[in-house]
Amino acid sequence: MESRNQTSALEFILLGLAENPNHETLLFILFLLMYVVTVVGNLLIILAISSDPHLHTPMYFFLANLSWVDFCLATNTVPQMLVNIQSKSKSISYPRCLTQMYFFHFIGIMDSILIAAMAYDRFVAICHPLHYTTIMSPRLCGLLVGGPWLFSFVISLTHILLMARLVFCGHNELPHYFCDLTPLLRLSCTDTTINQIFVLIVAGMVIATPFFCILASYARIIVAIWKVPSVGGRKKAFSTCSSHLSVVALFYGTTIGVYLCPSSVRTAVKEKASAVMYTAVTPMLNPFIYSLRNRDLKGALRKLINRKITASS
Repeated sequence: MESRNQTSALEFILLGLAENPNHETLLFILFLLMYVVTVVGNLLIILAISSDPHLHTPMYFFLANLSWVDFCLATNTVPQMLVNIQSKSKSISYPRCLTQMYFFHFIGIMDSILIAAMAYDRFVAICHPLHYTTIMSPRLCGLLVGGPWLFSFVISLTHILLMARLVFCGHNELPHYFCDLTPLLRLSCTDTTINQIFVLIVAGMVIATPFFCILASYARIIVAIWKVPSVGGRKKAFSTCSSHLSVVALFYGTTIGVYLCPSSVRTAVKEKASAVMYTAVTPMLNPFIYSLRNRDLKGALRKLINRKITASS
């Protein structure tokens, strides 16, 4: 029995999104287009910010890092799904599954903390404008980005070490399109109590805590904006936050549903729909959300594209 258990854990079958095989071609085209838009959009944001000295500010520093994280998040999951659809092979080896899960959690934690750091940046800019340059120093910005990389590494590695101790016997079909933690825990035939407790602790630290910090920041921001005497001044102050609020709603609306809602109300279909939102849709939309209403960023993107066109002609 022990040998069979170990053998069965050598690979998993990713059932993917399509219950009907006839829909797989449509899914392949759709997700390929979404991935191309994600890659081009996020890399353009990074190039535009890095090439324009006027955008070398804390806000755009965080945005460039968020774009890189979004690019990595989509790259960790979508290409593997496209390969599985194209090759008609849905299997993934146990080591590759753990590797994908490691990077998924590593990048996801970074995403959550970066969004919270951007909220703090907006709070300082609006509530303490005279001290903004002093507070948001290069050293603090480096800590707000560098610290989470180390934190994400430790948390994600702990997830994988706890997962590696589990035994998977018999059923190895994963009702998902990538190796996510919660569906994998359901497949284990050993006690997963420690894993589930750790999931809740981590979800509290990296989802609930940043989310409540964002709410607290925006509560102070709203109070500060309300005190601005002119309507035009209030609109201008709020417009600097609207893009970030859209990203907060997209990201936390889906992740809270997956990792903090009771298991009794979660289904495989809901989990896959939420996963599509934060691994494919949100990374694709973020460049549009941040660039369409931002004159400085749109100007930097136009300069970048014009330079490329001039250089190629």
